[in-house]
Amino acid sequence: MNQTPIYVTQPYLPPLDEFIPYLEKIWENKRLTNNGPFHQQLEEALCEYLGVNHIALFANGTLALVTALQALRITGEVITTPYSFVATAHSLLWNGIKPVFVDIDPATFNLDPKKIEAAITPQTTAILPVHCYGNPCDVKAIQKIADNYNLKVIYDAAHAFGVEDEGGSVLQHGDLSILSFHATKVFNTFEGGAIVCPDSKTKQHIDNLKNFGFVGETTVIAAGINGKMSEVNAAFGLLQLQHIDAALERRMKIDELYRQELSNIAGITVPDVPENIKRNASYFPILVESDYLLSRNDLHEHMKNCGVHCRRYFYPLITEFPMYRGLSSAFQGNLPSAEAIAKRVLCLPIYPTLDSDDQCRIIKILANASYRCKLP
Repeated sequence: MNQTPIYVTQPYLPPLDEFIPYLEKIWENKRLTNNGPFHQQLEEALCEYLGVNHIALFANGTLALVTALQALRITGEVITTPYSFVATAHSLLWNGIKPVFVDIDPATFNLDPKKIEAAITPQTTAILPVHCYGNPCDVKAIQKIADNYNLKVIYDAAHAFGVEDEGGSVLQHGDLSILSFHATKVFNTFEGGAIVCPDSKTKQHIDNLKNFGFVGETTVIAAGINGKMSEVNAAFGLLQLQHIDAALERRMKIDELYRQELSNIAGITVPDVPENIKRNASYFPILVESDYLLSRNDLHEHMKNCGVHCRRYFYPLITEFPMYRGLSSAFQGNLPSAEAIAKRVLCLPIYPTLDSDDQCRIIKILANASYRCKLP
């Protein structure tokens, strides 16, 4: 009997009848974009929910990254990770900046602070780390390096919605933090993103940049871009916020069951998570080891044949794509930890509407493919 396919993530969609009043309001006031009332409400609501002071909404997270680099006037070289979605590095190329790739910590999958200083040159102006899978970077070590060398720090926090460390929101670290509200993320607005700003002056500058650089009807002060979020997207975000706590709670329960059951399967490693952190369970990565019956790629294909569509996040490394392959920092062997993880990682389905039966089916497939399975 054919079973419904299970994907690595599915967007949470609140009941349609809850969204209709928002749409009716948009039709009534005929304000579709350009900092409309829902846009303003969502910025305020996100600041309150996330515990930050200023947020500038964007049409997507990539435009937010591109604009953040422009807002801080970043040039020259920027140190970043090869283990991320390609948009992280693409934002640098769009600004004419040279990415310098540094290896990751094999335990956290985040940029390894111990490798950063050796990559700094007179042309280095910033560090662009990623809170991979929502697990916070070593922000203290990175900030210390940045302070010592007078570098800016921009965090790609696409995975880190709602994540907190001992000081509160991880989005408060660095000069700017960038969020993605893509449909695959913990919190989504269909498409969307945001920049978390440290002060109102920076937010105003970013708001100008995302509106072509206009500061009035006839005055343009910079070569900005059209990065504005529409009212429909903002309205959906406001509705999503009403359900976000329940969604995060369900994600954590799925995460806990995976950790409990997969620990019994030889050849599958579940990476540790940091302590004293409020997590969001945005992804669930496993590492397929050499003593598992199938290789990572074979397991990926096997699960797809079973109707479970996992993702090899992040494979291949960014440094393997043609626009980055020729950089000296991308040479094979320079990034041993990132290369090793990319060859073994597989992200399992995790989303609020993943029911227990489907999760148990995923676990059973993994167990049955292991020749040393301890599960019944």
